Amino acid sequence: MAKAKIKNALTIDFEDWYQGIEIPMSEWEKFEDRIEAVGERLLAMLDDAGVKATFFVLGYVAEKHPHLVRKIRDAGHEIGTHGHSHTLIYKQAPEVFKEEITRAVRHLEDLTGEKVRGHRAPYFSITKDSLWALDILGELGIEYDSSIFPVLNYRYGIADAPRFPYTIKGEKHEFIEFPISTLKLPGFTMPISGGAYFRIYPYQVTKQAIKAVNRSGNPVTFYLHPWELDPDHPRIDLPRRIAATHYFNLRSTEPKLKKLLRDFDLAPMGEVLGIQG
Repeated sequence: MAKAKIKNALTIDFEDWYQGIEIPMSEWEKFEDRIEAVGERLLAMLDDAGVKATFFVLGYVAEKHPHLVRKIRDAGHEIGTHGHSHTLIYKQAPEVFKEEITRAVRHLEDLTGEKVRGHRAPYFSITKDSLWALDILGELGIEYDSSIFPVLNYRYGIADAPRFPYTIKGEKHEFIEFPISTLKLPGFTMPISGGAYFRIYPYQVTKQAIKAVNRSGNPVTFYLHPWELDPDHPRIDLPRRIAATHYFNLRSTEPKLKKLLRDFDLAPMGEVLGIQG
């Protein structure tokens, strides 16, 4: 089967299963750490498919598992930052965000010997209430961001934001924004980027949506979390709004991902945007 001609960005939000469900970092040590095994499995899948990705690595994970970061780099993948504590940016004071993102970026650069060019906010939490974060990212030398979701969700979104890569400007800095991908339908903007949406939709829905965006001449950014390939990770009591998506249809992720890797031309985000070291 011929692949799509347009390169789409494959991105991994590299965090463990308990880090993106609104549990404070102060409580993380009591949960089972599964990132190493599932991370190795994901790397093997990508290697088998001959596909490279951008790994937006959580700072906490990088500090706890530095060898994993080096393994990702040595496998030829691009490494970006996902912040440090997986906290909603608009719930942080600017000085706290600056301290955390500086710590995360510098640690990744020390581990890899390479400049960190890309950023994705936890929960896509650059919203109209946290645009102040842009200049802090710019000060750190970030060249592209992928945090703005052009929909409205209870945790994220700027509904009227552009849907395709564009230059985003703070007061002092500017860089490329690669928004989380959507498909515009009559009266509705449909998220098609991955994550829970990938597990909720039948694979053919995702496939045809990506192809529709590509036909318009635009690339898609697809994202995945390693724990979505780990259907046996612990089940804990969570608010219904979180549990309903976090645990939904996890066993579908691996076979769907294998199809995605086969059906589309996927590459690191920096390569898709023409921003490479």
